[in-house]
Amino acid sequence: MTRTSKTFRMPEDADFFDRVYAVTRLIPPGRITTYGAIAAYIGSPQAARTVGWAMNASHLQPGYIPAHRVVNRNGLLTGKHHFRHPSLMQELLESEGVIVIDDKVKDFAGLFWDPSRELI
Repeated sequence: MTRTSKTFRMPEDADFFDRVYAVTRLIPPGRITTYGAIAAYIGSPQAARTVGWAMNASHLQPGYIPAHRVVNRNGLLTGKHHFRHPSLMQELLESEGVIVIDDKVKDFAGLFWDPSRELI
């Protein structure tokens, strides 16, 4: 998997959820990240669960937020029940070429997008 760094500047006046959404919007198609990786990147490494809450509310936000690209630390689709139907998260990932078996991303390590490494 080719790694490319992207320059990113966090909006200074953004609240926690807005920071989560700003990072989530940068996850490339066909790649995945974790709640914890986003939490660590925005400076709140103990707030993975709160990142999950932000993902659950993402459909209420303006603009497109690819919440389907955020999974748990083991690659499990733990947020799938917060989509319109439980299979939608998997369908969206598969439409981007991600293989999901038994609610788990295959080749999790190879597809993992770490904002702390990818964003400068």
